[in-house]
Amino acid sequence: MSAQRRILLADDDLSMRSGVADLLEGIGLEVIQASDGLEALELVKVNLVHAALLDMQMPMCGGLEALPLLQQQFRGLPCILYSGNLTDATAIMALEIGAFAALRKPVEPNLLRAEVLRAIASSPFLN
Repeated sequence: MSAQRRILLADDDLSMRSGVADLLEGIGLEVIQASDGLEALELVKVNLVHAALLDMQMPMCGGLEALPLLQQQFRGLPCILYSGNLTDATAIMALEIGAFAALRKPVEPNLLRAEVLRAIASSPFLN
């Protein structure tokens, strides 16, 4: 039996986070939820995840700030950043600092599913 595929989802918007969690659970993923980047950093210390989906703009610590810290602790962890205010410049910046992908909210559900599955498939933390 293979281990449950698990993703870390960090978004300060509870309704967005709940909707995305439902979408990802619908494709068989276990979703570990955080309301900001600091909580996300704490959760990955006690939960093995195979990928992360991070809102770029959250109070205290957004995805752009959390990404390098996550990758310092878990080299190679595929992290997708998303934002309702995504510009070409912020997308390029996210990719330059190591994001697996940068998506604009609201993300079309099929695109989000595909990117998350692609990220998890590339994870060095899958057994």
